[in-house]
Amino acid sequence: MSAGEVRDFLARHGLAANRDLGQNFLVESALADRLVELAGVEAGEGVVEIGTGLGILTRALARRGARVVTLEVDAGLVRALEADAVLPGSVTLVHADALEVDLAALVERAGARVRLVANLPYSISAPLLRRLLDLRERLVDWSVMLQRDVAQRLLAEPGTRDYGSLAVLHRLLVDVSRGMDLSPRCFFPVPKVRSTFIRVRPRSDTPLTADELATLETCARAAFSKRRKTLANAMREQLGAEAADLIAASGIDPGLRAQQLDPDSFLALSRALAPRLGK
Repeated sequence: MSAGEVRDFLARHGLAANRDLGQNFLVESALADRLVELAGVEAGEGVVEIGTGLGILTRALARRGARVVTLEVDAGLVRALEADAVLPGSVTLVHADALEVDLAALVERAGARVRLVANLPYSISAPLLRRLLDLRERLVDWSVMLQRDVAQRLLAEPGTRDYGSLAVLHRLLVDVSRGMDLSPRCFFPVPKVRSTFIRVRPRSDTPLTADELATLETCARAAFSKRRKTLANAMREQLGAEAADLIAASGIDPGLRAQQLDPDSFLALSRALAPRLGK
């Protein structure tokens, strides 16, 4: 589907790309097939797709033989897709907001062996990525299109500018791999940023127990909330005047900054501070 065909489709239904919804539609069918291949989707598997858009990626998933449940927040697009019968009959189209819908129920609906594939609206990518971590035991994996700088945050190494709490959580729970970078010209309207397609696989050897994630997240977010300050100063609001002593007792130097701690050190710190952070 060319940019002109996208424009005509939207105009025919009285629609336009909604900037508030972060709508930048993938327009190349061959590229969609390549992305589905990178996502590892096999015939007979269930796939939950977030962001149906114009159905380019949805149809590629269906061509692969997957059982697809696809989610679209834009009511106008849902009506247009249904009116023109754009999607194959094997695809289930759901009108809902990915930030509000029961994703676990959609995964259950898609079948026993389920992957998630998405062209995520850039404005909501971080909260959705966090939600997907909670579904790690129900999904084979998830492959998502992200703004390149968000992908860099997921892949960032300790000590780098992009390293933050999102990287810490992902390093301890999942393995993240870069699939491919995409030019802005692959989308309509053409965004001002480059995009990256990544694949995320749950770790079978994660050191976290089920009840430790919330405390780890609280600890990492507090530490990174003031990146230029030492751990003791950054976490003073959560730990009070004893912050430096409590951090030192965990075996971590309170004079370090958050970006200097690797994920395993953050896990050790969160375990030591759990009685205080859980209050």
